[in-house]
Formats: sequence, C-alpha cells, structure tokens
Amino acid sequence: MRQIVLDTETTGLETSQGHRIIEIGCVELVNRRLTGKHYHQYINPEREVDAGAFAVHGISNERLANEPVFAQIADEFLAFINGAELIIHNAAFDIGFIDHELTLLKSPIKTITQQCSVIDTLLLARSKHPGQKNNLDALCKRYSVDNSQRDLHGALLDAEILADVYLAMTGGQTALQLGGNSSQTESGGNQEMIKRLSPGRKPLTIVYADEGELQSHAEKLASIQKSSGGQCLWLSEVLE
Repeated sequence: MRQIVLDTETTGLETSQGHRIIEIGCVELVNRRLTGKHYHQYINPEREVDAGAFAVHGISNERLANEPVFAQIADEFLAFINGAELIIHNAAFDIGFIDHELTLLKSPIKTITQQCSVIDTLLLARSKHPGQKNNLDALCKRYSVDNSQRDLHGALLDAEILADVYLAMTGGQTALQLGGNSSQTESGGNQEMIKRLSPGRKPLTIVYADEGELQSHAEKLASIQKSSGGQCLWLSEVLE
C-alpha cells in the first residue's frame, strides 16, 4: 500500500482571488512505513504573497522569485503521487489549490482525484475526537508527536509531522512504552514522546502482557461472562 502524505503552502486562502501554490511537500509511506522518499518544491506563484499568508509560513516574494513556475514542475509532481492514496489535513484546501493549478495549466488531468484517492485527516480526527480542537498542533499534543521545530508552517515539515500523527491516530494502540521511559498522554496511557520518524529508526518495541496480566484478564472475562448470563462477547470470540 503506497500512501503520500502531502501539504502545500499558498499565497493566500482563496483560489477565487487568484491565489496560487508556493510550496509542495510530500513524504512516502509504503505499508505504513516511511521509505525516505520525498518530494519537495518551492514554486514561483507569479503574483504577490499576501501579508497574512507570509505571517503563517514566512515565505517571501524574494525567496520565490527564482523558483520554477508550476507548469515546470507539474509532470514530476504528478509522477511522484500517481496512483497513491493521499493523506492530507483539511484536504479540501490543498486539493482545491492543486486542481486550480491543473486548470490553469490546461492539464489533461483535471482533478487530482483522477489519479489518487484521498484521506482527509481533519475529518478523521473530527470523527474520533468530536468537539475538540483537531488542528495539526492539537493532534501533535494529543498523540505526543514532537512538533517543536514547527515555529512556522512549512510544507515538507508539516507533511513529516502529519505522517507521524496519521500513524499514531490509525495505529489502533494509544498506550506505548518505549525503553522504560514513559509520560502520560491525554488518553491516560503511557507513551514516550514520539519523535519524527525517519528511515533507519529502530522499530517500536512491542510490550506483551505478562502472566499476571493474562490471568487478571481471564478472571475479568469470567466475571463478565457470569454477570451477563453467558453473553460476554470477548470471551465468545476467544472460544470461537
């Protein structure tokens, strides 16, 4: 399974006002592991960066002046993401801007979803944590993902951080203990601060239940089985 975690930075908020993409950052996951392959490109938007946008990402007009325009990088970018499942936080924003660039380019690919499926981690987070803050910084805090380098938004850094958040959010395990050191998470589990994953990082240690924990678990299931009149679903699944 090939997935691409993607983020963009732009000159402003609305394509209807002529705003354009100025940075694309992507990292590759294969079978939920970072491969070390990434795509990163600054882009000359052929217009001014809004002051509000500059305050968010710090990318100036001068910084972009000598970068290629989107038409010059489109083929390489599309080839990198082709056929992958895109993982994007607030996907409607990034997809809207990419599709806008393809429209201006008069590309035979009219929308990015013609060649990629999309997972929106914002929608995923809202379904898992309704009524809570679900921006990237909030999710980093919730899942103990290190975002200490994120003073300003940047497409590649944000894609790397989002990859860690996505893996933590979809891993099905909220309590990890690594190397004997742990700290409390919002969910009450023990979890060491997850650093940004990188190629060559040692796999996470699997902590198995000891005999005493297995015995306690069996006793708990037996108690539920008795009090429910033989309707303990967990025990019936084990017996099956």
